[in-house]
Amino acid sequence: MNQTLIIVPTYNERENLPPMVDKLLSLRAGVDILVVDDNSPDGTGKIADALAAGHPQVHVLHRSEKNGLGRAYIAGFQWALARHYEFIFEMDCDFSHDPDAIPSFLKAAEKADLVIGSRYSGGVRVLNWPLKRLLLSRCAGIYVSIITGMPFTDPTGGYKCFRRRALQAIQLDAVRANGYSFQIEMTHRLWREGFQVVEVPIIFADRVEGASKLSGGIVREAFWMVWWLWMQNGFRRAPRDKE
Repeated sequence: MNQTLIIVPTYNERENLPPMVDKLLSLRAGVDILVVDDNSPDGTGKIADALAAGHPQVHVLHRSEKNGLGRAYIAGFQWALARHYEFIFEMDCDFSHDPDAIPSFLKAAEKADLVIGSRYSGGVRVLNWPLKRLLLSRCAGIYVSIITGMPFTDPTGGYKCFRRRALQAIQLDAVRANGYSFQIEMTHRLWREGFQVVEVPIIFADRVEGASKLSGGIVREAFWMVWWLWMQNGFRRAPRDKE
């Protein structure tokens, strides 16, 4: 059985899920896939079940309602930790995250607890985004770094690989964020405790099929979350001292 699990949260991704599963299963780095579907009204969950019936590497976790990206990933992490997986990925279903980058994540994870796919390490690597969206993303990253002290170029990025030991160290039920600030909180919880966090450069391409899940509420949650994380870290902008 594979040591690597790719968690793919879905909500109305019927066009993207079959080709994404085909691509992931074609990788030379053997992976298992967990589709976490939030009761998609377009039938994505049924498509996921059909894919799982034809491929033993594909698994499906059905949730009763659309309850946020963070809660979907938490459910996926708990599922993964109850099993044997050593490398556990977050990955979008819309091909904005290139599956071909997975080997570079796994290489970096040999010496790290969390690997972040960065759109901005060594330059901007974003395709087909409007300027407004790009500026929002870059400004958000700078804002997070100023408030929390985290030295990462892309703290809001959602293409990640966690080592099993890193997820085991987090009290998953205590994670508060649910939108894109979930990415900030998960990274901050590990970084402030002294876990090894590294970035690898990726190329990010805007989705072709489906609609973006970004909303004003998600942006507001992220704005305030960084201040809460700063307070949680004792108003420090550095990792805590190890005893």
